[in-house]
Amino acid sequence: MARRIADLWDPEGERHDVPTYPWGLAPEGLATRDQLVAMGLRKRGPAVAQVMWFSRKSPAEPRFARLYEIARATPPKPRSPRQLASLAAAMRARKTCPECGQVKDYCIARSLGACTPCADGFTAAA
Repeated sequence: MARRIADLWDPEGERHDVPTYPWGLAPEGLATRDQLVAMGLRKRGPAVAQVMWFSRKSPAEPRFARLYEIARATPPKPRSPRQLASLAAAMRARKTCPECGQVKDYCIARSLGACTPCADGFTAAA
């Protein structure tokens, strides 16, 4: 079956159970979750539509992203000082090497289980 943009055009939601638009052709006032975050907003309420597109990652089936109303989106709730401290502690734990105990500028890869020098077998000069 040929992949056509017309197959993705379903503004009434008859074929896909939700109004569906091809990539880049969604009506004004709708945005994906990532687009809302880029605007400094968070989604509120259910998705009202979706965009679909064909990708090399999934050549047989189209990929999709849910669309939310920008008018209903709100700014995120401010975090409390305790939440900020907890997030900072969690990030510090992700950046601390279990082998040498140093806090790195990057998160330690789970696949390595240690910072790059420790995983390569090099010792840091003291």
